[in-house]
Amino acid sequence: MPIKLSDQFADVLTAPKYLPCISILMPFDPKMGLKKELGHRLKAVTDKIEKEIQANYPSEKASPIIKKLHRVLSELNYYTHKKSIAIFISPIIDKVYYLDMPIEEKVIIDESFEIRDLIYSKKEVHKYLLAVLSSKWTKIFLGNTTQFIRVTSNVPDNIEAYKNDIGEKIANFSDENKRKEILLDKFLKHTDNGLSLLLQAYKLPLFVMGTSKTIGHFKSISHNARQVIDYIPGSFEDKTESEFHKIMEPYIKDWKVIQQKRLLSQIDESMSYKKLVSGISNVWKAASLKRGRLLVVEKNYIYPAQHSSDPNVIYKRDEFNKNAFYIKDAVDDIIEKVLSSGGDVEFVDEGILKEYNKIALIEYYGDQNLK
Repeated sequence: MPIKLSDQFADVLTAPKYLPCISILMPFDPKMGLKKELGHRLKAVTDKIEKEIQANYPSEKASPIIKKLHRVLSELNYYTHKKSIAIFISPIIDKVYYLDMPIEEKVIIDESFEIRDLIYSKKEVHKYLLAVLSSKWTKIFLGNTTQFIRVTSNVPDNIEAYKNDIGEKIANFSDENKRKEILLDKFLKHTDNGLSLLLQAYKLPLFVMGTSKTIGHFKSISHNARQVIDYIPGSFEDKTESEFHKIMEPYIKDWKVIQQKRLLSQIDESMSYKKLVSGISNVWKAASLKRGRLLVVEKNYIYPAQHSSDPNVIYKRDEFNKNAFYIKDAVDDIIEKVLSSGGDVEFVDEGILKEYNKIALIEYYGDQNLK
């Protein structure tokens, strides 16, 4: 993991590398399990690390790092409301991150830290919301690769509930077809309001099924259009839940594409709120000011840089004027800044963020939770 250079660390970081370094990435959700169970799991991990370090390093290097490991573990916060933990320990530093994102368990003993290992260890959760729309009712499902569960919102899911709630002028409208369309729009508007609440709670990709006509009405009134990954036209009124699940299989087959579409929709939405910064210099400044909610960056993007007199400003490293205060990779430093301030990080394929100069940061704003 890159370390911000200062007079305090300059001599150490320009000297031969200090070994060993320990990275522990694992689920850590005290509210979902007993502290005792978490303690047992951490002890098993610690015992494994101790044996490996003692077997591969002389005692003068092994003992201090093991002692530091025990101290860090004894100071963990079991009252956190986070989902996972990342611990980085070396002879000169120790850092603990409590993270909102689920990650796979991983232990790395090496000569250096790679903050990107933390992002690569994120557990992919293949969950999505499906809204099935008809001219009479709405059904909403929470799905993944194995389960398909119907969920309810706080609004009625049948158009009959709104027939007595339309204005007298509309109720007496002579054109029955026009009256039905007005009623359908009113019903779908309430459905969309319910979807807004569900999307805030679940923060998942959204798919919408329905006839072309119903989908057209939904698009015209929806405030969640940016959240929709795909529309699936057809007649689904007689389908069962298992059939809905089967229909969704080809649409969720390439999950990486779905995730990247979702990230781009979040970037687009945040831009409309003027809460998006892009380009390495702008993102560095926003991350330094702890404004980062979600960092999206192209994988393999690396940017060597140098500090300016202002800690919130960097500029491209001068290859002909190297000194001890350069930044090995500003992208890694930005990742660390965002995670430290409670934000999240996602990698996308090269070229996806071309118009954003390879890196974009969604800032915190209002009640919007784009994570």
